[in-house]
Amino acid sequence: MRITVIGAGSWGMALSKVLSDNGHDVLVYDNNSKIVEKINTMHICIQLNEYVPESIQATDQLNQALKHADILFFVVPTKVLRAVIDDVLPLLDTPKLMVNAAKGIEPKTFKRVSEVFAECFDAKQMKGFVSLSGPTHAEEVIRGLPTLITSASASEADAKYVQKILHNPHYFRVYSSTDLVAVELGGAIKNIFALASGILRGLGLGDNANAALMTRSLVEMGKIYEHFGASKDALMGLTGVGDLMVTCTSTHSRNYQAGYKIGKGKDLDETLNSMTMVVEGIRTTQAAYELIKQHQIEAPIIEALYDVLFNRVSPTIAYEQLLARTLKPE
Repeated sequence: MRITVIGAGSWGMALSKVLSDNGHDVLVYDNNSKIVEKINTMHICIQLNEYVPESIQATDQLNQALKHADILFFVVPTKVLRAVIDDVLPLLDTPKLMVNAAKGIEPKTFKRVSEVFAECFDAKQMKGFVSLSGPTHAEEVIRGLPTLITSASASEADAKYVQKILHNPHYFRVYSSTDLVAVELGGAIKNIFALASGILRGLGLGDNANAALMTRSLVEMGKIYEHFGASKDALMGLTGVGDLMVTCTSTHSRNYQAGYKIGKGKDLDETLNSMTMVVEGIRTTQAAYELIKQHQIEAPIIEALYDVLFNRVSPTIAYEQLLARTLKPE
């Protein structure tokens, strides 16, 4: 297949490697000409300092990238997604299958990425939509370490189509799902709790606290799933507990890293300025907080994290307040 990957960040390049290893003709688009040049001349993912197959080509010409293939992988932070879509729209002259590989929720609207795509593209421009999610660190995927991921779509045929394209029997196993709502929510919301996990580690609170955090995080995720009509069974899958575990326990996670710095005493601005990659959990925390307040959903961890990030409450005070909550059955 001829496939275009929009976004030459670490995850975009890792997915490009999987697709190339599977024999597909991959063209990567990025608006940074220096990154494009290094991919084409040095065959390297500069964010991870890892080599990629020479067959992967890159361009900074969006029109060329769109004409290359009928399948577009969008691998850009949700913060800039609408801006990227605005660039794509006037150049899109044939319908494409859209695949999103970023994990996030739009603040204010709490729209999932599939809803943003449906709002921006009409049926003549989008053949279908698929979301990729699961416990997948780019650092390991690009090295060919064993990884499992979920291909989700409201269309079972589209989910299975992308499943087949991406599956690599040596290191990249892909499952399919039609519960698009659950898959998108899980991939986004777990970033909130990865921030909280990093804060706990920064405070030096230990394994017991982190295990408790992840367990109670699943409860809060389940309440949000229920609100949006997603199956709570998905919490036990790759895009639920699987993604939560890897994001809350690995230093590869940028959300965990950001939380760790906050736990060590840095404020939010200082933390974000020190990060080299986008921390999706910040925006998702804001969106989730507004949602639970609007719909009166009990989610004390989300509330506590919001207070730490945006109301400058001390992390120590926040966790002490969580422990001091009224006792109740589990």
